[in-house]
Amino acid sequence: MARLALLLLALIAAGQVAPGGKARAEPLVADLSSHLIAITTGFTGAEVLVFGATDGEGDVAVIVRGPEREEIVRRKQRMGGIWIHGQSFRFRRVPAFYTVATTKPLNELATQPVLARHQIGLENLRLDAGGRESDPDYKAFADALIRLKQSELLFPQSTGKVQFLGNQLFRASIGFPANVPVGTYLVEVFLLRNGEVVGAQSAPLVISKIGLGADIFLFAHRDAPIYGAIAILMALVAGSSAAYLFRKV
Repeated sequence: MARLALLLLALIAAGQVAPGGKARAEPLVADLSSHLIAITTGFTGAEVLVFGATDGEGDVAVIVRGPEREEIVRRKQRMGGIWIHGQSFRFRRVPAFYTVATTKPLNELATQPVLARHQIGLENLRLDAGGRESDPDYKAFADALIRLKQSELLFPQSTGKVQFLGNQLFRASIGFPANVPVGTYLVEVFLLRNGEVVGAQSAPLVISKIGLGADIFLFAHRDAPIYGAIAILMALVAGSSAAYLFRKV
């Protein structure tokens, strides 16, 4: 906490005093308690503290989104007594992780156009379907994608809480599940007054595997055929060893 307090004081000073001693008003300054989450063996999740200061009263919204990737959602249909894949939607640039924390409920934070412009809240997250957004089935498939991410705990259903410490200092704790994907994340902080964004700041957050787990992960992706062959060989050896031991017993 002492380290965070010093960082906050430094941020406030940096936001209000420019080189040469001239006053400068920055409506919002923010930072993270850590810009790296290291995934090691036995990783069960992590929390990162987003903190900062404003130049006065207002509301704060924090958005954390993970690396973008392509997702395909397929609808199953029954044919001849069996289930097969039917219609599908391909979504591009879908965040692997998305969560929001605010000082008040979204419907009290800003108008719908403002929330949609800055993609604040799951219902305002823009999902690129490659030009098929006008398709009558788009919303059903987009909702299905969000439900799938929610079931994996990658799109938390509840909105997190941003707390003010006094009139200017704020903090928000962002939780990441054990299955959080690796990659570079974007943390966006917005300051709102009278329903409008008056300040914004962003910072990167890297989630990376380290240690033996990272080496195995990289080997599996870099040399997939060799990794697969080794895995099969190890399974055969383990099976043969178990069979031999049972025969001895």
